[in-house]
Amino acid sequence: MTLLARLAIAVVCTGAFSFPVLAQQPASPNNSSAPASTQSQAPQAGAPQPLSSEDVLKQEEKQRALGIVPMFGMTSVKNAPPLSSKQKFQLMARTMIDPFNFVSAGLTAGLGQATNSFAGYGQGAAGFGKRYAAALADNADSNFFSNYFYPVLFKQDPRYFRVGEGSIKKRTWTALEEEFVARKDSGGQTFHFSNVLGAITAGTISNAYYPQSDRGVGLTAGRAATALGYGCLGNLFLEFWPDIDHKLFHKHESQAHPSEPAGTSPQ
Repeated sequence: MTLLARLAIAVVCTGAFSFPVLAQQPASPNNSSAPASTQSQAPQAGAPQPLSSEDVLKQEEKQRALGIVPMFGMTSVKNAPPLSSKQKFQLMARTMIDPFNFVSAGLTAGLGQATNSFAGYGQGAAGFGKRYAAALADNADSNFFSNYFYPVLFKQDPRYFRVGEGSIKKRTWTALEEEFVARKDSGGQTFHFSNVLGAITAGTISNAYYPQSDRGVGLTAGRAATALGYGCLGNLFLEFWPDIDHKLFHKHESQAHPSEPAGTSPQ
């Protein structure tokens, strides 16, 4: 598929990824008649309890744009606990088996057919089938290596940490930066080996099933660079879509669905 065609579906086909909200409970007034020893031993009823990594992951797996596009790999919990290796696999697998993954592969194959990209696949039903299988393989390779294998190997968090506030310039820069700067499981930041090596690995594997004319070192490097560009667009989508969605479709949802996070569609 040409770069123009890929960019046309980049935002629509971005799965990434969710918008959980840390639930806050109303503070309860202190009971002055309670014994002082009881108050000192028991936590205040109104104090919010920190979410576990499992709690955050469950919230992420419920979030979708327009109720369709999965947003499983995004969190707005600023200090979200790191994911275990099992949870990273769960996040990767949940994205891979989601129905939208197969829909997006069909859109990619359809656009490729229309623009005759990967001409070696030919046209007709056979050509579409080959493009569809290649798109599924591309999604699977990228998802496995960028969201599971390398994050486990390098102990990095594969999720996008949404800023959600501040100037548009700051949020835009952070969205682009997070494609190349990862959060370590142990805390702090480091180079995003998972994204970069994931893109290179997926691009290399694609040489096994792309037409002969679309293989080679140069083309592989180009595909890896394009994948990282998609990642930047995906991060921008994850950063700003909840705001757009909230303004367009959920102006009164805080009253209709007070327990639902703003900017996402309840299932």
